[in-house]
Parts: sequence; structure tokens; C-alpha cells
Amino acid sequence: MKLIIDAMGGDRGLAEVVKGVADASLESDSLFVIVGDEEKIREELAPLHADHAKIEIVGAESTVEMTDDPMVILGSKRHSSMGVGLKLLKEEGDAFISAGNTGALFTGASTIIRGAPGVKRAAIATVLPFELPILLLDSGANVNVTPEFLVEWARLGTLYAKNVLGVDNPAVGLLNNGTEPHKGGALRTEAYALLSDTPGIRFVGNVEPSELAHAPCDVLVTDGFTGNVALKLIEGMSAYFFSTMKHIMTESVLTKIASVPLSGRVREMKNVFDPTEYGGAPILGLSKPVIKAHGSSGAQAITSAIRRAEAFVRSGATEMIIEEEKKDGKGGTESEK
Repeated sequence: MKLIIDAMGGDRGLAEVVKGVADASLESDSLFVIVGDEEKIREELAPLHADHAKIEIVGAESTVEMTDDPMVILGSKRHSSMGVGLKLLKEEGDAFISAGNTGALFTGASTIIRGAPGVKRAAIATVLPFELPILLLDSGANVNVTPEFLVEWARLGTLYAKNVLGVDNPAVGLLNNGTEPHKGGALRTEAYALLSDTPGIRFVGNVEPSELAHAPCDVLVTDGFTGNVALKLIEGMSAYFFSTMKHIMTESVLTKIASVPLSGRVREMKNVFDPTEYGGAPILGLSKPVIKAHGSSGAQAITSAIRRAEAFVRSGATEMIIEEEKKDGKGGTESEK
């Protein structure tokens, strides 16, 4: 298996990405291609404990910054580490991983890798970090959607949850502001009706945000704007909660002593909400696996993203998605119509 890794563009810098790849090389049989500033990558990699025979370095002339317009990946920065990496994936790789600009990655992947035959619109699938995780589609790529997109994402999410996450007979929910079928405007009422009548989807109805922590479903579908807001709210609130807990538990000698019996359980709970444990978000619906690692990914998160990419490739989920879409008989991506 050959995995392509974008070394540039993440918030934590090149060194963390290289360290994550080095760590992964010691536990994996995959071959790794790190794309970016070749000289700096070699400098960072040289002193690290790694299986250097499994690691190749490919140079790139620029970086897609977080502040860049997503379209630069097709124009002035098509030779960036992200652009070069996506082209390598198209030509010879099995999966691509980047912690860089989400919009640029989605735009580049959709254009360079293209959608799997039969898929109208790819979507970013993010695991919501609860005790029983929920796969959220879309979590930021598609703001303007149709009810048919939501049904397609329900199918993609079901296949991924079943074959990669190991969920038996995944339940699908529609994110909404109420559980009644008529709630949420035309997009959601029409999607509700379609999801209720689509074979192969175990639709459990509308899901309110307040119920997410109680595992009402395994796959949750919504438009990318709403999904991204929900994701960032959950991440922000969990960060605030654990920061407050740390302050309470360490503000005096008495609270430090009192917190000792709870520290292990709090640490376990914090790990549940740690996005670095979930290995990044796959862009589902493409003809090859692309993983979006968290922008603030450190070495551990990059290693987790590599594990997720390997599981994705081994599962054959991309091939299953293509076959399922062919059976569905809808044929042709949106760009081909």
C-alpha cells in the first residue's frame, strides 16, 4: 500500500507531520511518500527513529495556506504539496492525507481525483467524538445541497460505517431542529420522505442536536454549513469543559487532593473527545481515498490518520460504493452530466 502525505499547510508545521509518518513507519507495512519542502523534510526526518526504507520524499514548490482561496489548488498553487500529492494519488497512490486547507483539499480532490462513478457529490465524513461515535456527513464541504445529496450521503455513510468502522446495520439520522417529519423546511422534509423510502438505509428519523451525546444513530446527515457549525460547537464546548475542569481541579491544594480519585476517569473522558484519536475525516464519494486530518494535528493525530487511511483502503469501501451506485442506476457524477 502506498500512502501520500502532505507535509505542509497544517497549523502545527512540517515537523509534526514528519514525526507522525516516522512513527507510523515502525508499525506499518505501507510505503509512505511525504510531499513538501524536500530539504526541510530530510532535516526533520534524519534524526528520527523510523523505517527509512519505507519513506520517500517528493519536493513541491509551494504551500496552500489556511487563508488561501480554495481555487488556488487549480491555479497558482497547483504545484503545491497538496496539488502534487493529489496528482501522485491519481497516478500511483492508494490514499492521500492532508491537514491543510479543507476547501482546497475538497476542491482539488473532486477535480483531480474526481468522484466515484455514479456519485453526484462527495462529502466530508467526520466522527463526532462521543462515547458512542457518530459519523457526520457533510461536515463542511457542501453548503448548498439537495434532498438527493442527503440520501446519497446516507448511503455512503452506511457503507463506510459498516465496512470501515465495523458498525453492524448502521442507523441513519437527519440532523434537524425537531423530531417531527414536518420540521426543518423544504430541504429536510423532502429528505425525510426520501430517506424513509430508500432501500438499504435504516433511517431512524430526525435527530435534534441535544440528543447527539446519547447515540441516537450511527450516521448523521445534514448540509455542510450546519454540519460544520455543529462540529465546531461540539469541539469548542468540549475544550471549554475540560479547561474548566482542569482549573477547578488544580486551583487549590484541597481541590488537587479531592480530584485524585477522579483524575483517571476524567482523563478517559477527555480521550473520548480528543479528535486526534479518530484519524481524520474521509472525503466519501471519490474514486480513491482522501483523508482530511485535523488542521491542528500533531504527530499522534497524523499517525492516527494514517491508520484510518489504511483501514479505508483495506476495507474496499471505495469499490463497494462504486458498485452500489452502479446498482442504484443513477449513473454519472454531477460534473459529467
